[in-house]
Amino acid sequence: VMIEVDEAIRFNTPEVWSLEHYPHCQAVVEPKGRRVHIAGQVAWTKDMELIGLDDPARQTEVAIDNIEAILVAMGGTINDVVSVTMYYVRDRDLSAIQKVRARRFGLKHGPASTGVKVAGLVRTDLLVELSAISVIPESRFSLDTVR
Repeated sequence: VMIEVDEAIRFNTPEVWSLEHYPHCQAVVEPKGRRVHIAGQVAWTKDMELIGLDDPARQTEVAIDNIEAILVAMGGTINDVVSVTMYYVRDRDLSAIQKVRARRFGLKHGPASTGVKVAGLVRTDLLVELSAISVIPESRFSLDTVR
């Protein structure tokens, strides 16, 4: 039986490990709507200029701003994100990255998340990259402003 829900259901069970201090859910049930896969976003302006040299918090903020801008252009919001994959380069940056993610995605109701430490990103000055999957409700979804 297929069950459709109008809002994402964010789920954690006490039966598995928990990340109480991170913006993370063990599972997210997608609501009805258009699934949008967002390519990895980094701390670049639209002209591919870096923002936040050697500043992982600022780079995370800009990457999330870019995700939000893509969603808004299609009628979505940051709250429509159901899954995030985070790639980061340095262990020492993880706390700063997670603080920004907790503030932007919400600590208790964050998306299903995976973090991957990598040897490097497309440019050596990039410290973090985020890709996301969102579900935008049909009532808000629009490609009117998308080229």
